[in-house]
Amino acid sequence: MAIERVLILALIGTCLISMASAIPGQATFYTPPYVPSACYGFTEQGTLIAAANPTIYANGAACGRRYRIRCTGRTNLGVLQPCTNREIIVRVVDLCPGCAADQFDLSREAFAMIANPDAGRIFIDYAQV
Repeated sequence: MAIERVLILALIGTCLISMASAIPGQATFYTPPYVPSACYGFTEQGTLIAAANPTIYANGAACGRRYRIRCTGRTNLGVLQPCTNREIIVRVVDLCPGCAADQFDLSREAFAMIANPDAGRIFIDYAQV
């Protein structure tokens, strides 16, 4: 019984630390085709993928890095409650040269898992995993 309590407390602590270390930002999405990509050329990487802003991309150093992303709210009046209350883990496969320093450009499929695509742009929290 004591071991179960310790494990539960450890799990709760891990979740709180993960959420506390999240960085606020924004996300948009792009549509297929997803190849070629700056990181993997014509090798497909699935649909849970993202293009990173130039700061995170760091001349390709971010290729393959994974980020946990969660929608936190709307950036416009188009969709009043865009978030699905889910989080995703995406892999960086490309550069988004026009993205702001706090922005990810997600695949349409990844975006749709965390928010209504009609929103177009959302506020997020993200953390490298």
